[in-house]
Amino acid sequence: MTVWTAAGIALVLFLIVGVGLFSGKRVKGASDFVDGGKKAGPFLVCGTIMGSLVSSQATVGTAQLAFHYGLAAWWFTLGAGIGCLILGVMYARPLRDSGCITELQIISRSYGAAAGSLGSVLCSTGIFISVLAQVVACSGLAITLFPHIPVWAAALASIIIMCFYVIFGGAWGAGMGGIVKLVLLYAASLVGMVYALSVSHGIGGIFSELIEQLCGTGLGLVQQSANGVSNLKDTADLADRYGNLVARGAMKDIGSGLSLMLGVLSTQTYAQAVLSAESDRKAKRGALLSAMLIPPLGIAGICIGLFMRSHYMLQAEAETLKAAGMAIPDLPVLTSTIQVFPAFVLDYMPPLLAGIALGTLLITSVGGGAGLSLGMATILIKDIYQRMTTKRMDEKKELAATRGILGAILVTAACVASLVPGSTINDLGFLSMGLRGSVVLVPMSCALWLKYDINKRWVLTAIVLAPAAVLVGKLLALPIDSLYLGILVSVLCCCAGGIMGREPGKRRICDD
Repeated sequence: MTVWTAAGIALVLFLIVGVGLFSGKRVKGASDFVDGGKKAGPFLVCGTIMGSLVSSQATVGTAQLAFHYGLAAWWFTLGAGIGCLILGVMYARPLRDSGCITELQIISRSYGAAAGSLGSVLCSTGIFISVLAQVVACSGLAITLFPHIPVWAAALASIIIMCFYVIFGGAWGAGMGGIVKLVLLYAASLVGMVYALSVSHGIGGIFSELIEQLCGTGLGLVQQSANGVSNLKDTADLADRYGNLVARGAMKDIGSGLSLMLGVLSTQTYAQAVLSAESDRKAKRGALLSAMLIPPLGIAGICIGLFMRSHYMLQAEAETLKAAGMAIPDLPVLTSTIQVFPAFVLDYMPPLLAGIALGTLLITSVGGGAGLSLGMATILIKDIYQRMTTKRMDEKKELAATRGILGAILVTAACVASLVPGSTINDLGFLSMGLRGSVVLVPMSCALWLKYDINKRWVLTAIVLAPAAVLVGKLLALPIDSLYLGILVSVLCCCAGGIMGREPGKRRICDD
């Protein structure tokens, strides 16, 4: 790494720290911290959503998946964009009309304190797993850039940056930081895509290079043994893998998109973003702006991943070719696919621009972890702590408590991330989406849209059984995403509650 590259990384990090400190000046009390005092415009709403939603999975993860599957890697950003579209069109106004601050308050006011409390615990657990995954991702990228630093130091550095991102300005910091991150991320991604396409003479040129490297060659014929994916014997095999939106199977790929969509609708952070808007119209426009801007980032990541596939090989592929006595292509070698995006930046961008791009990748993970932590802290204060005590905090005490809990969440995540292997965290990642989606989505939707309250016991049953169904589905290795099993159980329970015990006189407004 050159001095200019390090300078580019430092420039981005200083910029984010400065934005965090500046946004803190706008925070006078808990309301400003949690929802920006409901003064946000569409760009700030969009920044808050994309600052958390466009994480390392949308950049590093998309390029990584595109290296093996091409167009199918689009489902992460495509699903996230569709989720934002539905959030803006269908949920923004009902969420704001509810008068509640959290999604769990909506459930609690309609279906009782027990449903709200249990849902809060499960959702907080799910969000914490996502925060943990972002700390792991950020730490891993830091170690890739600076190989000699220990894991604990990388984790500590990650949460310190996250603290600057959100702990001073709260919703203001998440929004402003998200806007800065969005501009930098778009610049880095578009520059990378334009370079890859220009060097290869367009997408057709990239596919020609892929055909030359993989179709019927030794490298193409060891894909199954080296990577666990199908071998590439001819152009039909290559087109079916890299030009197919459902290359991994319709159930898996479309399911991934639906998972992201449901995750957007059932995560407190994104609801908080639309609640921070000055008006319903601005909330809707912010969500729709996010829906428009997120999918193109996936296209850029796919172009970079395909370009790297035609110019690099993996260590596992080289070892498999050597063991089989086959010729090893004269290509640079990557240890794993997680290096695809960072290696492209370091090898093909000018040093200063490469540093800015790598710094942007760092804050991509930082923004995701920081924004989710803010949502979790809000749930813990509003839905758990304030329900357990009769003592009402004033604005300053609530602000201090929220900041303290937010800091504690990040410190705890750093401690766990430095002790537990990253692969274990990734294996548990399904719990995050499953706990949030299966617990929140159906009961909250019923509370927002039905003209009557369904039986509270059945809603509580849904909140208990739905996440249990997610776990069972995962353990049984069902061919569908276990999240959908949880959603199905939740729908059936709520339908039973509607049939067996309607409760008129629905209260649609939170009355804090």
